[in-house]
Amino acid sequence: MKNLINKIRQNRYFLLFILLFAYIQSVYTRISVRRQIDAYTFTPEAGLATLIGAGILFLIILFFIRRWQTSDVFNSRLMIKIFGTSLFVFVISMQSIGFLIALVFDKIEQNFNQQTFILSLFSNFLDGIIYGSFFLAYYYYDKNRKHLQKLAVYNEALAESKINQLKNQLNPHFLFNNLNVLDQLIEEDKHKASEFLNEFAEIYRYVLQTSDKELINIKEEVDFASQYFKLIQHKYENAYQLNIESKSTKGFIVPLTLQLLIENAVQHNLGTTENPITILINIDKTIEVANNKNLKRNAKPVSGRALKNLKEQYSLLSENSIQIHQSDNEFSVTIPFIDNQRK
Repeated sequence: MKNLINKIRQNRYFLLFILLFAYIQSVYTRISVRRQIDAYTFTPEAGLATLIGAGILFLIILFFIRRWQTSDVFNSRLMIKIFGTSLFVFVISMQSIGFLIALVFDKIEQNFNQQTFILSLFSNFLDGIIYGSFFLAYYYYDKNRKHLQKLAVYNEALAESKINQLKNQLNPHFLFNNLNVLDQLIEEDKHKASEFLNEFAEIYRYVLQTSDKELINIKEEVDFASQYFKLIQHKYENAYQLNIESKSTKGFIVPLTLQLLIENAVQHNLGTTENPITILINIDKTIEVANNKNLKRNAKPVSGRALKNLKEQYSLLSENSIQIHQSDNEFSVTIPFIDNQRK
């Protein structure tokens, strides 16, 4: 009983529509047959009786759907089979109920003569087609809506899982690259290596704090990028330079985006004091990270996995993807802002 009440509550608007349609139908039928309008014309008992009959039809259709439909895939041939069988059972059921009521009140002769029987049969058949069509349209619409909701939840969970996998790949990438820098500094200058290690510890704390976040405020990311660049200068001094031009820092991006692009510029290009590599971060309606090119010779081949990883994260989190542009003299990446509602 409790389950039935919950079902009625969940589908109350559809049932209200059926009741209103049945009431209007009853009023129209009385006006057409009696050719007059009085208080009886607008009494609701005929509409309520039609609603009860429609409820019986709905239960019959549900019975055959649950019995025969084993797949979530829509099958028009199966739907016609369900509808036709349900219509037949409904007409037989309504005639049987009518016969029993007439039998109880001793009205069989009046209600089941040839003319009345044919009229009643036609009326039940027509009601079955009308209300059965309403129900099937509503049922498959509601089923499709719920399926799309489940699909959306599944896709969101899948995307979140994928993002976490990608982030887990980036963090070791960041760690190992900087440990390599530390290893080189230890051999070259132990004092610089000590300073580098202290600053790296602070920076990596930020990496760990953001590892469980999909998005980060742009201002925080810019501050982190500036701090990270100081690590670069420990090793290369003025061979690499960073300029940040910011018209707005309101918005969100994927954590470590700017750090990865700075690191990418350093890894691929050879900077010197006389011919430095200048990295420009321009923040306006989008974020553009650009650097002049002076590709390293005899450098170890790089897979580009980190940049591909970053692109994939943005494709999952934003309708706008990362845009990469390069010429003989410059390499640039355009990063879209991401809607903060995802945060």
